[in-house]
Amino acid sequence: MQSTIRDAIEDSIMWPVRKIIPILPGDYSDLELKPVGMLEVKLIQARDLTNKDIIGKSDPYAKNLSFCACIFQNNDLNPIWNEHYEFIIEDATTQHLVVRIYDDEGVQASEFIGCAQVLLSELEPGKVKDVWLNLVKDLEIQRDSKYRGQVHLELLYCPFGMENSFTNPFSSDFSMTSLERVLKNGANGTDDIENEKAVTHKKREIIIRGVLSVTVISAEDLPIVDLMGKADPYVVLTMKKSELKNKTRVVNDSLNPVWNQTFDFVVEDGLHDMLILEVWDHDTFGKDYMGRCILTLTRVILEGEYKDCLPLEGAKSGKLNINLKWMPQPIFRDS
Repeated sequence: MQSTIRDAIEDSIMWPVRKIIPILPGDYSDLELKPVGMLEVKLIQARDLTNKDIIGKSDPYAKNLSFCACIFQNNDLNPIWNEHYEFIIEDATTQHLVVRIYDDEGVQASEFIGCAQVLLSELEPGKVKDVWLNLVKDLEIQRDSKYRGQVHLELLYCPFGMENSFTNPFSSDFSMTSLERVLKNGANGTDDIENEKAVTHKKREIIIRGVLSVTVISAEDLPIVDLMGKADPYVVLTMKKSELKNKTRVVNDSLNPVWNQTFDFVVEDGLHDMLILEVWDHDTFGKDYMGRCILTLTRVILEGEYKDCLPLEGAKSGKLNINLKWMPQPIFRDS
């Protein structure tokens, strides 16, 4: 109850609430803050979180601004959320996004791990920004130098009135057909049409189908995880939501392997799926983990195709060279 009361009071007195008090009769509506755009936020993952539990590991979840993305990753200091949210923006020059990470303690009060913020003025309209942010104890105290981990975000700011100048894959043009609504809701779909007009913090259901073509080109400067100082690396590719898997061949005795292998994945929900690439060292009696790369599909959906060199997460060194290509599958939609 205290938290609910506090939130209600804060919402009424804190920015961006603006009180317009007319002194003379007239229309002062132009002084009121109005929606100017939409901020799409994808909370992807976190890494190296501070362990707040005496026994075991933390169970982290995130709070963005005034809503909670309650995705609990039990005993995981490197959680993957892949949660998608949207916010109405009223002043892109001064507003900012704040992310707070908490450790879920079950019946006890959640324990604060760290926070980070992004200024909307740093975002280029219509362009996806992929950022890793360092967590701090307090955004106002700059002298806090303790490392508390990082949080991974994908951001897209879409000003109203600029829809024709760039492609927003989260727009209603990509929403479900009437048939998809019927299959999903077991109804005639009219209620869902009205719901799409309402703005919510949790992103509405949007379906983008296609074929993702992944070419694993090569790796560079892989870490040595074998006692013999050698490596026989290979890459395991996984689509997180559909759990589809594939893997490259093993390249013997190399820390700079070249594969040049291409794999195709049929993706049913491109905006909410992720590609995970894990590099392993093949051994006769097992395998050793070398590192991983995690990608959302937003960029490849927007650009169609791109090549990138990705640093390995969870490794002292190593990069993975890949090429991604997106081939959308057309869907007949309502006219």
